[in-house]
Amino acid sequence: MSQADKAFTGSIPALYEKYLVPPLFKPHAEELVRKVAAVEPRRILELAAGTGVVTRLLAQNLPQSRIMATDLNEPMIALARSLCMADGVEWRQADAMSLPFPDGSFDAVLCQFGVMFFPDKHVAFGEARRVLAPTGRVFFNVWERLETNPYAEVITSVLGEMFPDDPPLFLARLPYGYHDVDSIRRMLQEAGFDRIEAERVEKAGPSPSASDVATGFCQGTPLRNEIEARDASRLDEATRATAAALAARFGEGPLTEPTAAILVTAQRA
Repeated sequence: MSQADKAFTGSIPALYEKYLVPPLFKPHAEELVRKVAAVEPRRILELAAGTGVVTRLLAQNLPQSRIMATDLNEPMIALARSLCMADGVEWRQADAMSLPFPDGSFDAVLCQFGVMFFPDKHVAFGEARRVLAPTGRVFFNVWERLETNPYAEVITSVLGEMFPDDPPLFLARLPYGYHDVDSIRRMLQEAGFDRIEAERVEKAGPSPSASDVATGFCQGTPLRNEIEARDASRLDEATRATAAALAARFGEGPLTEPTAAILVTAQRA
């Protein structure tokens, strides 16, 4: 994984929050938080919190819990902190591969669409287990394969046509590249988890227009870095082209296509 794959910097966090959170991340966050709230953990660690959509929902649904929300990218934390200053929430920059917390510090560890970015998932799962109290639980979701997520599939196809000699494959390689349930289950077992459950979840959230979806993906994720690395002058062209393709397939808007994910829960053995 390159540094560009992990670089949620510059204008990316704000565009991510504005254009991608409502249609993609909030619907799945609601389902993830529902799972977490059902076991009523008092001490929660969130990894790869991004701009904080899960954090905000946790604070609303579990007001008596203490939430430590972390992310590797300080620009994401800065925006998230400005959007969520609830009592009981603490923000901290942290690397999921080397968590700066004592053993047994939390009742639940959760992560929304961040596990795919961990360079060594065995290490990250081991760290999650280490900081969990006995019988503590881990909750996370990952996107299902690209073919079941129509926005990302269309955008990847269009960009492949624009840059045929070197297609930008960030979406296929990372966000939508880690979905093998057997592999996930095996890694969790090797890290010391049991009672592993994996559930396919489809959710749909509203986006006002195809242009908004295209802007979110092309300019509000590290896909932007891949486009600009090939030809920075074509970023707006890429955004327009993907917007046109999305509109041709799904209409100008509002768009409410379902997105597919896998929601995983496991208990510290």
